[in-house]
Amino acid sequence: MKKLLTKYAELIIKIGVNLQQDEELVINAPITNAEFVRIIAEEAYKAGSKKVTVLWNDEKLSKIKYIYEDISTLTDIPKWVIESREYVVDKKAAYIAIISSDPEIFADIDPDKLSAASKASRQALRRFMNASMTNEIKWNLVATPNPAWAKMIRPDLSEKEAIKHLWTLITKAMRLDKEDSVSAWKKHQERLKAVSKTLNDLKIKTLKYKNSIGTDFSIDLPKGYFFTAASEISKDGVEFTANMPTEEVFTAPHRLSANGKVVASMPLFYNGNRVEDFWFIFKDGKVVDYDAKVGKDILTKLLNTDDGARHLGEVALVEYDSPIQNLNTLFYNTLFDENASCHLALGRAYPCIEGAEKLNEEEQLTAGLNSSLEHVDFMIGTKNLDIIAIDYNGKQTQIFKNGNFVI
Repeated sequence: MKKLLTKYAELIIKIGVNLQQDEELVINAPITNAEFVRIIAEEAYKAGSKKVTVLWNDEKLSKIKYIYEDISTLTDIPKWVIESREYVVDKKAAYIAIISSDPEIFADIDPDKLSAASKASRQALRRFMNASMTNEIKWNLVATPNPAWAKMIRPDLSEKEAIKHLWTLITKAMRLDKEDSVSAWKKHQERLKAVSKTLNDLKIKTLKYKNSIGTDFSIDLPKGYFFTAASEISKDGVEFTANMPTEEVFTAPHRLSANGKVVASMPLFYNGNRVEDFWFIFKDGKVVDYDAKVGKDILTKLLNTDDGARHLGEVALVEYDSPIQNLNTLFYNTLFDENASCHLALGRAYPCIEGAEKLNEEEQLTAGLNSSLEHVDFMIGTKNLDIIAIDYNGKQTQIFKNGNFVI
């Protein structure tokens, strides 16, 4: 296992945050990942980091706090918590977040508490979140197994075997089964970049989606849009990979343009709660109706976070015939499930338009980029999803047929 963890850590350091000489690193990790964090820290120092800082978290303790504290306490974000994240921005440190959560750990917690605490945290950490969304800092999100998550995926196995199985899936999704994972990732990145270039060259005005489960939907892209994929470039000009694994190419839509019905193809896990069999109806960019067989109250809390939570901030394209989809596994984890399916995101937009870095928030809104405390991905891809791109001259190009790219 140590050999696998070391290989994983090397990939995170070299491809994830692409750590530079004398750069600081901050790791946010569950206490259950102590061994892995030590290995990442050592790989960071070997790569030239001058300082590694770790911020520990414990979701079981968080649940205890949700049970016993009231909303006024839960929403009182300590100054030291805010400063710990703003330290990353001030130092221009690289930031790694390791997730290893029980997908339904907060299922029996008062949703009002969850919603209020989540909103307060996002407001308090807005400077850090803005720095992440605009690539002011290099960041990377990865995952490791835990018993609850592993057993949710394979309830028929013993805890030990379920964890072993989930490690096998993660190993394949992260290309850790390749002899040279770093080279394999670079090759993968180049392929996705080529797809992005093709989509950018089409000068798309509108995307139209349709499939057999009820999605019949259109959305415009803002002028100057660009698709990006696999890796990103920090404001300092250094390439990094924010989400690992990743199989998507994505851009920002125009926040006022979505029209029609979108039906989710996978469950959503939000604030430790499941939302299942849900749909949205959009008019002029805004959610005007919605429903869910499971978790409608959770959707309501999400949509009422702020005005921007009812608008879309991301359009992501993922082939149905993709490495993660071909694992034939519902991961119950957005990091993996979003890379097995085309998806959209409610909330804040990544600034994927030319010159966005020169615009303030009001100017970005005018240009069509959405603003919100939220950014929540939900999956809509199916094996018969068709997508047509329409340019400013009315020319139509089918870019997706039966769930896969045809460009």
